[in-house]
Amino acid sequence: MDFKEYPDREMLALSLADRLASQLGQHLRNSETATLCVPGGTSPIQVFETLSGTDLDWDRVTVFLGDERWVDGEHKRSNGRLLRRYLLKDKAAAANYIDLYTGDPLPDDALGKLGESLAPHLPITVALLGMGNDMHTASLFPGSDRLTEALASDAPPLLPIRSEGAEEPRITLTRPVLSKAFHIHVLIMGPEKREALERAQKLDPAEAPIRAFLDQATVHWAE
Repeated sequence: MDFKEYPDREMLALSLADRLASQLGQHLRNSETATLCVPGGTSPIQVFETLSGTDLDWDRVTVFLGDERWVDGEHKRSNGRLLRRYLLKDKAAAANYIDLYTGDPLPDDALGKLGESLAPHLPITVALLGMGNDMHTASLFPGSDRLTEALASDAPPLLPIRSEGAEEPRITLTRPVLSKAFHIHVLIMGPEKREALERAQKLDPAEAPIRAFLDQATVHWAE
């Protein structure tokens, strides 16, 4: 794990956005297309806004989320809604976006079509992950109903997942797909998440799912 500490959140956002754009651009010099996988939540908003104005061949970049709540795209809890508002604008509006929410009644019903949509864009070029205070990442929550399956080396690319306390079912990318990304970054902010990261390093992924990705990751932290 490579740990990078920044003097403030603005510097983190600027530096991380530049790093993501650089890695995507380098990949596009040798490949026709690139893939960017990003987290939901509010932590990456400043990174997204910076990245959205970056000069990049965005029409050759495919963007999708690492997980999504099974709610309509205009719902206040939709990760896709945040992504469209803060990343898929300005120059990044030209990117190809794969929405994990399909409108099917349940995420279970969408696995086939989503798997087909994602397959041509794997492996992921750059994966940006978040982490909760409970050490979850994507929708890989400790204690969730299919966590063992999602962490297995032979897991399918996507799984529907439900967790106690979650307001709705979710769909998540699984360990094999995320861990095979060419570049993995983890974005965390604040002292609680730094403490959670330190705890996660000593635990098994079954207890701290983010642990499954830390050995290959660059972690970006600011107070």
